[in-house]
Amino acid sequence: MTAAVIDLGTNTFHLIIAELSAGNLRTLFKTNLPVKLGEGKINENIIIPEAFERGIIALKEFKKEISKHNVDIVKAIATSAIRSAKNGLDFVNAAKAQAGIEITVINGDQEADYIYQGVNATGLIDNTSLIVDIGGGSTEFILCNHGGVLWKKSYDIGAARLQQAYFKSDPISKKDQEAICLKLRTELSDLRAVCDRHKPLHLIGSAGAFESFATMINDDVDIKQLKESTISISSYFELSEKLIMSTHSERTNFKGLIKLRVDMIVIASLLTNYTLEMINPEKFSVSTYDLKMGVLSTLN
Repeated sequence: MTAAVIDLGTNTFHLIIAELSAGNLRTLFKTNLPVKLGEGKINENIIIPEAFERGIIALKEFKKEISKHNVDIVKAIATSAIRSAKNGLDFVNAAKAQAGIEITVINGDQEADYIYQGVNATGLIDNTSLIVDIGGGSTEFILCNHGGVLWKKSYDIGAARLQQAYFKSDPISKKDQEAICLKLRTELSDLRAVCDRHKPLHLIGSAGAFESFATMINDDVDIKQLKESTISISSYFELSEKLIMSTHSERTNFKGLIKLRVDMIVIASLLTNYTLEMINPEKFSVSTYDLKMGVLSTLN
């Protein structure tokens, strides 16, 4: 069976087409487009017209690629930006009418489940672990071990939401950093409690910003060719300090940092710092398998 999965994220739309057979998966095509669906008014729960149009154009391009393959099933999954938008249903209807793509809008629990399935397929979960997926609209935390999920939750503290609400200076000021950290302490109090109870030893970052961290630290490794990779915690903190202290202009010249993440990587760094300091893990890894791979695993 040939399957296509579209992940309609807040910042990026992803498409993967794969051949599934007896538990095996062979990628036939993979691409992504930076639609920035959450641009401008994500905290007002509105998809602005320019972002709306970029999203539909991206789906039309994906439809062309899907038509080139003998695809048996298409699963298009929408997450935070669309599920929380007042005009999210308008986007879903426009996608079907204009691009021929039927979208399923999932809740935060379902999103966390798919992320877990994707990460689990890498074999990274060897002991009690905390998976974190920093999206543009939401961030998912999944506490798990080799036996399965112990606890999971999706929070509306994605990088785009925090950036638009708190990132007011260049480079980011101490005041802005403190405001973000206060927001995290408030929002993530239940996460801290459950981590204090289960004491995860392994932090696993799911794709996105974590791939950027790994690429910038290990610039001789093509992270996209791997299922997973280890990140040195000390090297990460050195990189994080550099990212947080830098200006927008300076970050545009950082090797391994894509244009879409030039500003949101600062928010991702603050969120990752908070998480690392909260659980003090023995090991830090990145999984390149994320939600879309989790969706594929449920089809196979």
